[in-house]
Amino acid sequence: MRAQPAASHFINGKPCEDAAGAVLESRYPATGEVIASLRAATPETVNAAVAAARSGFKVWAATPPVERGRVLRRAADILRERNRALSELETLDTGKPLQETLVADAASGADCLEYYGGLTATLTGEHIDLGGSFAYTRREPLGVVGAIGAWNYPMQIACWKAAPALACGNAVVFKPSEVTPLSALKLAEIFKEAGLPDGVFNVVQGFGETGAHLVSHPDVAKVSLTGSVPTGKRVAATAAETLKHATLELGGKSPLIVFDDADVDNAVSAAINANFYSSGQICSNGTRVFVQKGIKDAFLTRLAERTANARLGDPMDESIDTGPLVSQSQLDKVMAYVDKGVAEGARLVCGGKRASVDGLPDGLFVEPTVFADVVDHMTIAREEIFGPVMCVLDFETEDEAVARANATEFGLAAGVFTRDLQRGHRVIAALHAGTCWINTYNLTPVEMPFGGYKMSGIGRENGHAAIAHYSQIKSVYVEMGDVESAY
Repeated sequence: MRAQPAASHFINGKPCEDAAGAVLESRYPATGEVIASLRAATPETVNAAVAAARSGFKVWAATPPVERGRVLRRAADILRERNRALSELETLDTGKPLQETLVADAASGADCLEYYGGLTATLTGEHIDLGGSFAYTRREPLGVVGAIGAWNYPMQIACWKAAPALACGNAVVFKPSEVTPLSALKLAEIFKEAGLPDGVFNVVQGFGETGAHLVSHPDVAKVSLTGSVPTGKRVAATAAETLKHATLELGGKSPLIVFDDADVDNAVSAAINANFYSSGQICSNGTRVFVQKGIKDAFLTRLAERTANARLGDPMDESIDTGPLVSQSQLDKVMAYVDKGVAEGARLVCGGKRASVDGLPDGLFVEPTVFADVVDHMTIAREEIFGPVMCVLDFETEDEAVARANATEFGLAAGVFTRDLQRGHRVIAALHAGTCWINTYNLTPVEMPFGGYKMSGIGRENGHAAIAHYSQIKSVYVEMGDVESAY
């Protein structure tokens, strides 16, 4: 299997290489095979991308908003037309099952481009009547946006950042994760085909130092990161040195609270989706599942029965629903957490081992794992694992569940399952989390803002809320009469 791109980077409307950059390999996690070899961007290449973006910004910001919207919508159409090929590429790069990538990656990216393409022409200012004189506001772009993606949803994240940025008239330099470098290059090609002017969307590959150079570049006006909390802290500190705008979508240890009046099968479905979809590699996952004691045994029994039905195998097989982890380092990290869970006294209900899959001896597979009798002080209940490991905790009262759910430095997401409508809304209002669900989990339509509280980040992706993070307001006072002064 090979997925070698034309070149490592895409700058000023064309692929380009950086022979001086360090080698960067993409591996198919199901086999360990190298599917592409690229070069990281040196500072000179990052500088060239930012310079191209500055030039492209002048053209794009002057483009009528309605035309900007047409370009985004054309790009959305192309993404949909090529969804299978793009999904197969994403599966090779990430290891996520094709069953998932066909519906959750390029397809959701297309939804995002279409949404902001339709919104672009509506991004107007306001008229303020001052009784004879008046004021008006203009919504203006920021300039060059430095965007840094994560490896779990490469295409989707690239679109989540590019769409609102481009809708507002900005130019973008996007750095994918070094683990999953490929789909962003395809997105850049699609933008060009859709009519985006050269330099408006650029891609540079690299490791942490490449991202750091991009963040610190004096001509970058705004930084948008999806990543870990430690990376987010470094990005925020660097951005603060030049007072760059910054949005940070970081990690989580989110609670899913299941009350004893909930539909058990629906709650189990949500817990499975909130822990095992994409092999658990989703920042908003509800990895602390609080189950009221009255239904704890029934919940665990049904959960174990259904988890046994997980189909592990070659992610390119559409019948497979559980793929490998993205890298050896991620697998090692997840297995270390499983060992800690056992050592600290959690009860292993199912899973807990590296999975052996026929025909894929080097695949990075981990069995879907459920721990019960987890208590709040355990490492697996406090730290983000980012793998297929579920922690089930039990509780007695609503107040107890809320207090324990909030007892974390994170605040990305939360969910509640109950048939009591009043309790559902009451508990959600009390939870310290930015993205919440009642009687479902992890649905993130582009129309709904996405982001967290506390250490889970700053700002919001998606919805109308994202526009505020990629634009600025200019106020203009217009005097219609004479100007008075003291002398």
